[in-house]
Amino acid sequence: MTPVTQAILERRSARAFLSRPVPAGLIREILDIARRTASSSNMQPWRLAVMAGPDLDALRGAVRQSLAANPAAEGSEYKIYATNLKDPYNRRRIKCAEDLYGTIGIPRENKTARLMQFARNFDFYGAPVGMILSIDRSMEHGQWADVGMFLQSILLLAHERGLAACPQAAWAAMHRTVRAHLSLPEEFIVFCGVSLGYADPSQPINSLVTERAALEEIAELRGFAPDAAMTA
Repeated sequence: MTPVTQAILERRSARAFLSRPVPAGLIREILDIARRTASSSNMQPWRLAVMAGPDLDALRGAVRQSLAANPAAEGSEYKIYATNLKDPYNRRRIKCAEDLYGTIGIPRENKTARLMQFARNFDFYGAPVGMILSIDRSMEHGQWADVGMFLQSILLLAHERGLAACPQAAWAAMHRTVRAHLSLPEEFIVFCGVSLGYADPSQPINSLVTERAALEEIAELRGFAPDAAMTA
């Protein structure tokens, strides 16, 4: 199995981390390779802030203050989900949430516990490294795809090096606090956060393996000759 195949098959989103710090050199190595990600017309429309130590603690503190004053957060800069999300996409989203909360024994009716778990997004789930990924707001849909590919590169490279990560769209709802902390120019939209570190294997929430649609549901192969092995 090649490293790329292995990383894609094994990577999971971690939501509980060890306190073990991540060396800056390892972060630099990951990002130096990730910057080679495919990009339409080589525009590279992404911007990334990587925080650890006191700087990360300062953002966490600012977010706590903001949420204390406004528990509903600050409103996302962009629409994360479609207004009327249809099936099978909505069904998959609900199943993912139920499975996730099920790993830590939180039933659907316990809204308070679910909100408390969701709020852990804004602590980067205790990870020693927090990232904020943003995109120039003048970009169109094609360039948003570029940012997604850049993010995927980071996730796979991190996994290959024994790290765990969790991309978090929730951070778009704290864009004002993030922008102030990072002195991020207004022309950039906060796309997502990323928790990064060493996963805590003792935590049940890290045991989640999400289901995936069958190949026949998502892809159609047309015009190919029958495989020899299938016609023998």
